[in-house]
Amino acid sequence: MSQLPPRKRLDCRQCAHFYVTWEKAMPFGCRGHGFKSAQIPSQVVFSSSGLDCLLFQPKPVPRR
Repeated sequence: MSQLPPRKRLDCRQCAHFYVTWEKAMPFGCRGHGFKSAQIPSQVVFSSSGLDCLLFQPKPVPRR
């Protein structure tokens, strides 16, 4: 019996589309997909579609 390798989870906090809302019931949001959620957006996308988020875009590195 073959097992699938563990999938690497995306960290929404490192995504340019991620934001934190002021809503207590839905504190996380995704500008890319256009929704707010009580869960981290990448978890919502995976649970609803079975795929990892295809809109993940790393945040730009700040210049020093």
